[in-house]
Amino acid sequence: MNLARNVLGKSLQICSTSPMTGFVRDGSCRTGPDDAGSHTVCAQMTEEYLAYSKQMGNDLSTPAPEYGFPGLQVGDRWCVCAARWLQAAEAGCAPPVVMDATHERALKVVSLGDLQYHALQKTE
Repeated sequence: MNLARNVLGKSLQICSTSPMTGFVRDGSCRTGPDDAGSHTVCAQMTEEYLAYSKQMGNDLSTPAPEYGFPGLQVGDRWCVCAARWLQAAEAGCAPPVVMDATHERALKVVSLGDLQYHALQKTE
């Protein structure tokens, strides 16, 4: 039974299983005490965000088979660190957010309003 909640106060939904994402690689942006980076924002990758992340030292587009990482492409969904997502938003290149798959812990770093502004699908 999944007790994790999303930023809308509902049950946390799957972000992506292809590629498999999440801090614990279960497809969701679940988090826990070992997740120091708070990989809680489910974002849909854009060319701008992938370039920004690479510029900031985290190359998400190059495969790293030794870590089972396929490399991300535009359109893929991925659990990103809340603080990095906020940095990208402040730099004008935040990727769209999948609200029902973004863990409520992201709200410790990012405001609900910012997430809603960048929501892939607008919610009420």
